[in-house]
Amino acid sequence: MKPEREFVAERVVASHCPQLLRPGASQADLVTALSRTAEKLARELGSALAGLLGGDEPLVECSRPERTVYSDYATMQVMGHRNLGAYTLFGAGAANDRILGMVAGEVVLRLVDRAFGGAGVAPQQLPRELPLSAELMVHRLEAMLAGCLASALGAETADVIRPLRREGNIDHLAPFGNDEHIVALVFSITEPGRPAWAIEMAFPYDTLAALFANGERPPASAEHAPADPRAAPFADVPLPLSAVLVDMRVPLAAISALEVGQILPVPVARAVPLRVAGQTIGHGTVGAVDDRLAVQLSQIF
Repeated sequence: MKPEREFVAERVVASHCPQLLRPGASQADLVTALSRTAEKLARELGSALAGLLGGDEPLVECSRPERTVYSDYATMQVMGHRNLGAYTLFGAGAANDRILGMVAGEVVLRLVDRAFGGAGVAPQQLPRELPLSAELMVHRLEAMLAGCLASALGAETADVIRPLRREGNIDHLAPFGNDEHIVALVFSITEPGRPAWAIEMAFPYDTLAALFANGERPPASAEHAPADPRAAPFADVPLPLSAVLVDMRVPLAAISALEVGQILPVPVARAVPLRVAGQTIGHGTVGAVDDRLAVQLSQIF
């Protein structure tokens, strides 16, 4: 007796395409992709802010991405903005991947003062919370930032980025875990004769992985390009082409009374539909060429 035996595969082993076997993007690749997107976002913000501020397009410059831990980032926010700001947690895509956007409370109050015709001055003693008069400005800033980011990411519609929650205090919002690693951006906005201000954003790495997948989007493969109907193997495929000269309704009583030799008046449409496999692909007019019935094409879909 031999204990050995020949093993036979239960099924054919799957052969995965290179795209499925490609490793995920590294953190460095994700930060590089974010840097390129941030440059586009800065240009989008410049145009959008011109409309929001009612003046010339301001200069918008983006800092280099800063890698940090959320707890350190939140501490710096509290120290730098006196615990008052417009903090918004945005959701990206169907999974609502988290993105933090922030404008300092003092800046929001200056923008509100400008909106009401003032010189753009905030009170020396800042309130503990943003007043109701600032809510509309915060909503406008949120909509502007979401639309600009969606455009910079190449999204077809602006609603792929949407605000989920907002707070005047970053600790109350708690957008990320304390030990979560994030990448922060600062967009500096400069207007002639006015104090500079900033829009800040922060992205956790899982959001960057969802936004950029394998770094930046690779170019479309030629294998997935639409097939050329004039090239092999499709060029020689025969398809039935029909021109519907007559399409009329006849009562059942008239059909049951039909006799050999009877003449039926047939109205020929001016625009004769051309069909392939039941699908109308164009229209034409009926005529004659070399004593043969012909259709001259007048419209192709």
